Amino acid sequence: MAKNLTEKIIELHLVEGRMIAGEEIGIRIDHTLLQDATGTMAMLEFEALGLERVKVELAAQYVDHNLLQTDFKNADDHKYLRSACAHYGIHYSEPGNGISHIVHMERFGRPGLTLLGADSHTPGAAGVSMLAIGAGGMDVALAMAGYPYHFPCPKVLGVKLSGAFPAWVSAKDLILEMLRRYDVKGCTGNVVEYYGPGVKNLTATDRMTIGNMGTELGATSTVFPSDEQTRQWLQAQGREKDWRELQADAGCRYDEYAELDLASLEPLIACPTSPGNVKPISEVAGTKVDQVIVGSSVNGTYRDLMMTVGIVKDRHAAAELSFHVNPGSRQVLENVAESSGVMPLLLAGARIHQSGCLGCIGMGQAPGTDQVSLRTFPRNFPGRSGTKGDQVYLCSPETAAASALKGVITDPRELAAEMAWPKVILPDEYIIDTSSLVFPTPEGFKVEVVRGPNIKPFPEFETLPKTLKARVALKVEDNISTDGIMPAGSKVLPLRSNIEAISEFVFYQLDPQFYLRCKSFRQAVVVGGDNYGQGSSREHAALAPRYLGVRAKIVKSFARIHKANLCNFGILPLTFKNPKDYAAIKAGDPVLIPDLRQHLEAGEVELQVRIGGREIITLLEVSARQRQHLIAGGTLNHVRQTFAAENKKTSRRSVRGRQQRPNSQDSAA
Repeated sequence: MAKNLTEKIIELHLVEGRMIAGEEIGIRIDHTLLQDATGTMAMLEFEALGLERVKVELAAQYVDHNLLQTDFKNADDHKYLRSACAHYGIHYSEPGNGISHIVHMERFGRPGLTLLGADSHTPGAAGVSMLAIGAGGMDVALAMAGYPYHFPCPKVLGVKLSGAFPAWVSAKDLILEMLRRYDVKGCTGNVVEYYGPGVKNLTATDRMTIGNMGTELGATSTVFPSDEQTRQWLQAQGREKDWRELQADAGCRYDEYAELDLASLEPLIACPTSPGNVKPISEVAGTKVDQVIVGSSVNGTYRDLMMTVGIVKDRHAAAELSFHVNPGSRQVLENVAESSGVMPLLLAGARIHQSGCLGCIGMGQAPGTDQVSLRTFPRNFPGRSGTKGDQVYLCSPETAAASALKGVITDPRELAAEMAWPKVILPDEYIIDTSSLVFPTPEGFKVEVVRGPNIKPFPEFETLPKTLKARVALKVEDNISTDGIMPAGSKVLPLRSNIEAISEFVFYQLDPQFYLRCKSFRQAVVVGGDNYGQGSSREHAALAPRYLGVRAKIVKSFARIHKANLCNFGILPLTFKNPKDYAAIKAGDPVLIPDLRQHLEAGEVELQVRIGGREIITLLEVSARQRQHLIAGGTLNHVRQTFAAENKKTSRRSVRGRQQRPNSQDSAA
């Protein structure tokens, strides 16, 4: 039977389950990716498993989020990560070397492999035709230990592309068009697979941009074929041997279909405060801009920076406008410099920063009060920039550069009256720089793991109670992101390896008293609306609430990664059977779920909850595996119990073997 490319890759890696949409499957993982905001806790989780080395083909740890060293915490944690990587056999990318997604694609990505990353934008590896999925750190730690990755088998949305981009329009406008059509949850449960004659007109880094922001659609992943564009990219990176052709079978089927003519696209912009709030530039043109930032994990490539260079060359950014450039990797910046691109940026007034996520996660570059910030970033959730009440817009490098020159949001096509469209020619060979990559060695296990005072042991959690008695600590609306649950930024992120300290910031932006309320309640429940937990894969948004005593979340619907993270840390992910019950609940209501453990052990999906003096029905729609993890109080508890049981069986077999083995005299006889 003809198969689409997603099915072909999954089938080759399938180790558990059936390829039926919605059913849980387990796939073998080839590569794992960690970044320092999630990787420190994931490394502690991996260490808790007690293994000597990683058991995956390639594991990589990137330092790209927490680059500001305002005190000892980040520097200490980077030392811990570097030493742990050497000890356990993991590739280590030093601070300033670049953003994980771009560096991994430059140096390690290979068509047809699976990649599991503790970062929600991991699907950017679609640029080299990997099936790349974002997940919580616990899932990545287990993959590093050789375990399969479990997730609901996705449906596949086939998007047929035709035509080619017109001048002044690029890949960012394509993914913004997809967001205009589907919003932030329209592709939940799907892999978005692009095919058709228009695909050949997308470069590998175009595809990375689309795959990266496919996460904002709610998609599990994004897939592109591996073709001549893929080969050219790998050849230019000195890795043509890693290329192989991959295509969907002729006549294959998709669960859903869409079509998009690249020639029909226009410059688009995502307005505050959601990547799904997409409008044509014409609807907001003329809005005064105070800050423009080009770069990040999306639109931080050679093409994007050189397009910016071509637009601002021999010009200067508007007065009173702050113009920033964040290269996606050190290699990108080196190649831009080789192409004489740095001086035009400097003369245009740009502040060129080190390669890293920076302002994308509120690590510096925060806009001023009531200022408008125009960014090529993937997200603009409320407060993510580091400024409360921020006004962040998302756009292409073309729109960003044009607006930087004019001082107002500008349709880049208007520049056609002043200049020719600066078409970017990609190098046949890139300058390759691996000097900031530390490769594992066979003798690495001798390296001592260095732990600074900010590295705290993974907290111990109790198993599921027989009956849950709690109170509603908070009630929130639709589309609450993990940024809203567990803020990022320079104040909070350095505490990522100290759960006790970071827990004080749970829901801090929405309700500064949440931490104290949970301490007084001891056992707490959070109530929410649709698409709860969208955005970043950060497991701290589940781990820190669990530390505070949150044992259940009752919402209308969950985002995929956050729901999995809740199960990993023993928090019940419950949904309303009747969404109208949401309206009757208020903060402070008492919550009772009688015989909870018994219901889970019996495999029941419907759980009766007594809340605020009324009875409601909630649904626990999890796999049998996740149900066992919830009963154990979390995935790590369950894995430890499994290890203990296996060791006990091994010990018993060993004892029986010794008892049954004849002694030397009997053997001689």
